[in-house]
Amino acid sequence: MRIGVIGGGAWGTALAQVAARGGEPVTLWAREREVVAAINESRENTAFLRGVTLAAEVRATSDLADLDACDAVLVVAPAQHVRSVLGAFDARGKPLVLCAKGIEAGTKLLVSEVAADVAPGSPIAVLSGPTFAHEVAGGQPTAVTLACDDEGLRARLSERLASPAFRPYASGDVIGAEIGGAVKNVLAIACGVVEGAGLGLNARAATIARGFAEMTRFGLARGARSETLGGLSGLGDLVLTCSSTSSRNFSLGVGLGQGLAATGLLADRRTVAEGAFTAPVLREAAADAGVGMPVVDAVCDLLAGGDVDAVIGRLLSRPLRSEG
Repeated sequence: MRIGVIGGGAWGTALAQVAARGGEPVTLWAREREVVAAINESRENTAFLRGVTLAAEVRATSDLADLDACDAVLVVAPAQHVRSVLGAFDARGKPLVLCAKGIEAGTKLLVSEVAADVAPGSPIAVLSGPTFAHEVAGGQPTAVTLACDDEGLRARLSERLASPAFRPYASGDVIGAEIGGAVKNVLAIACGVVEGAGLGLNARAATIARGFAEMTRFGLARGARSETLGGLSGLGDLVLTCSSTSSRNFSLGVGLGQGLAATGLLADRRTVAEGAFTAPVLREAAADAGVGMPVVDAVCDLLAGGDVDAVIGRLLSRPLRSEG
């Protein structure tokens, strides 16, 4: 199975490296021509994944038509750009493995729903889990969820991408895998706020636990399975991104917790903190589903310019209730 990758950021490049470990050619599409040139000439994505020497089998391109020869395509464009990128790409019924984590602004659609809308003839899979790109590209042990409704395709994709250091766990719960990835980005911002505001490890642990309860309530309301939300693409990813400054979302939260404005923090970033775009859409989607998500609400308030002390004070003064 020849693999193509759409997206030349750190995660797309890391996944191209994973797909090339079997010695098969991989075509990586990147929007930035300097990224294409650096990969093809020096075997390194100096803009987004510096220090990792890429396999000779990885070939970069800025022409989406070069992916026509691929049998399956990993879509690693940011969630808010998946519609436009897939709209410019003739999928021709190829399987699309969605690796972005988010909810589309305006439509409140999950990325799989966006892909089904734009490329209705293509089977859809979702790859998600606790992953930092530099560790994956460097061959450090990693486990992910690979979700797909088609059991046969799920098995073929898992076998194609698997290696001793990269272990996909199969799932038929596409919705659950997506919701875990989308919600954890917002909760990682919340945990970053706890760190930036100096609230301590007790508060961070509480934020993770109560945030996971919110993720579970929302996921179940949208048809996800509880075991998926408690697995790699839900709880596993949440733990990773809520505890490390390597997480773009956690780092954004640290800045917010220190009283810095979201506009300035986001303007400084070449890479995307998906949670900043997902948070307001998630808040709307949760309201539509009748699900309370106070931690998500607090993140939205801070992203909109709310005062850190006031937002935290409102969260801590909520009425007492039973756990769940």
